[in-house]
Amino acid sequence: MEHHIVAEMTEPGGSTLKEWHMVRTGQSMSMCGRDLDMNQSQLPSDAWGTEQARPFCHTCGALFLREVP
Repeated sequence: MEHHIVAEMTEPGGSTLKEWHMVRTGQSMSMCGRDLDMNQSQLPSDAWGTEQARPFCHTCGALFLREVP
């Protein structure tokens, strides 16, 4: 299964990052269950665990680790 990382902002349409979430390709809901604006910044899944993808949603990270071989 393919994944990518999507930014959640502190307020809709805002410019301040709250945290990054992991999303399965083709979906608009994060793995932790948040509905995300897919027009926000995105990163490839291999950015997970890097400084570029911080702060990262703890729940999404845990679920991603269990799903990816």
